Amino acid sequence: MFQQPIDFKEESEALYALLENISDEAMGCATGFKGWTVNHIIGHLHMWNWAADLSLHDRDAFTDFYAKAGPAVQANDLRRFEEEWLNDLTGRSLLETWRQFFVETAGRFAAADPKFRVKWGGPEMSVRSSISARLMETWAHGQALYDMMGVRRKDHNRIKNIAILGVNTFGWSFINRKREVPELIPYIRLTAPSGAIWEWNDPGSSNCVEGQATEFCQVVTQTRNIADTTLYVSGDVARQWMAIAQCFAGPPENPPSPGVRKQAFVDPSS
Repeated sequence: MFQQPIDFKEESEALYALLENISDEAMGCATGFKGWTVNHIIGHLHMWNWAADLSLHDRDAFTDFYAKAGPAVQANDLRRFEEEWLNDLTGRSLLETWRQFFVETAGRFAAADPKFRVKWGGPEMSVRSSISARLMETWAHGQALYDMMGVRRKDHNRIKNIAILGVNTFGWSFINRKREVPELIPYIRLTAPSGAIWEWNDPGSSNCVEGQATEFCQVVTQTRNIADTTLYVSGDVARQWMAIAQCFAGPPENPPSPGVRKQAFVDPSS
């Protein structure tokens, strides 16, 4: 047993609790994330949870799956592919299927060797990294659902897994855009949801990113523009990074424009 599968399950359960009483009709409502509906987001999470689970126990089957999924990713045709894969599974049936499967997936990952290597769309990764990526995706795409419902998410220290991915993909964010990776690596100092301080790299660096861990995670997962946060960013390298930060795999994606993705206003008297 190791911590990341527990974190993945808890984050998934928190998102399920947000949607537990949603109607089939509301599952078809658009969110602030590229116009994706709730169905699109939950379907996306479910299919890639399934793919990660497949990579854990059947390498050849995952290779066959990604031979079809990979071109759709590269051609920006993923939504069509996912809808075909889901085979008309939508609404509350999709919600319950997603929940049942993420619980099972968390259990299978918890029983695996965290250092075991599994296949993915890019380089192979460890089991620990694979389930951390599923946590990241669940948290990141979940943001659009919390925003749509006008609910401010209460984060927990399990988002440190996402912050680590953000820090570790500093170089990838530049490489993915065919840009030279800066030699100078910024110092990162974040305040965790518990109030603890998380730090990475040399505190004497002339470049730094400081602030709330939640906001850092929002920037590296591209659920918020850096301008819509209170993060303190100093130095040219740090500013360049925060403008393009991308902790997830796939072709380069641009962060949302300032003010585009935000929490819906809900009148507390209504």
